Amino acid sequence: MENNYAIIMAGGIGSRFWPMSTPKKPKQFLDVLGMGKSLIQMTFDRLQKVVPAENVFIVTNEAYKDLVLEQLNGISANQVLTEPVRKNTAPCIAYAAAKIHSINPEAKLIISPADHLILQEGNFEATINSALTAANQGRIVTIGIKPTRPDTGYGYIEFHENARIEANNILPVVQFREKPDLATAKEFVDSGNFYWNAGIFVWSTETVLNALRDFQADLHQLFCADLSWYNTSDEKANKDRAFQECTNISIDFAVMEHAKNIDVVLAGFDWSDLGTWGSLNTHLEKDNHGNSIIGDNTHLFNSKDCIVNIENDHEVILDGLDGYIVIQSDNRILVIRKENEQELKNFLKKIE
Repeated sequence: MENNYAIIMAGGIGSRFWPMSTPKKPKQFLDVLGMGKSLIQMTFDRLQKVVPAENVFIVTNEAYKDLVLEQLNGISANQVLTEPVRKNTAPCIAYAAAKIHSINPEAKLIISPADHLILQEGNFEATINSALTAANQGRIVTIGIKPTRPDTGYGYIEFHENARIEANNILPVVQFREKPDLATAKEFVDSGNFYWNAGIFVWSTETVLNALRDFQADLHQLFCADLSWYNTSDEKANKDRAFQECTNISIDFAVMEHAKNIDVVLAGFDWSDLGTWGSLNTHLEKDNHGNSIIGDNTHLFNSKDCIVNIENDHEVILDGLDGYIVIQSDNRILVIRKENEQELKNFLKKIE
């Protein structure tokens, strides 16, 4: 495992998990499931099955460095890489990949968001080991999730119609398809050869640096062309300048849409990106009326199909709710119909 490295991307603000998630402490640092661990802690623990702890790097906003060090026992300050500004996933990956390549040119990278929910850790390990096998052959590898519904919020990965669909199989990617409309999403799911793009990637540092050179010359020039300033006193100044000057672009648009050497590994684990409160629904225990309740002093009457999360030092009675999300955190309260949850970001913009 000595050549295996991981990059945990932990710079987002998680606005769709308001009121628990705020810019001061976003959702990756929260225990949103009441399991005793934050999402980033669960991600860090999971990755240690395939990567030594000292080879796990976290890329986050400068404002969250102390939070990362507080929550992840055993990592050093040198493993926390900070972005002066948010510029999407491609600059984040370019910076971290170049830094790790300067440390170990033989490095294989696992790129993982900090806020995904994966509970089947043994199955995750098997899937990642399959991906590392392909990465050792110079392939760009993405993890595909079998869709459970025609969701318009995810990008899709297309592979060949006659492919053998089994967990951990490595298949060539035909193409990436961006977030579709509902009718197209239904076609994708019905066809059987489209999986969700999980946003988890595996590749060697050499492969990703070459891809950036071929498809994103400006980004490569800023972060990858000269590796001599990494791990020196000049790193912060050069890194900050690169982030200020670089394009705001995702790794999907920067590399995945252009590259031809892409494989997908069919995930053998359950997965959720926890993008919204509603996405928690399948992972929470429910009472006889379909209510998911976190909070020892929360009492529901004549209510069904609700998600409720109330801090234990608050006693709450709710009556007559059908299909609502009720969340309390500190002095903030959210009460919203499930079907209107996509409006939350718009509501927050209006009250700002």
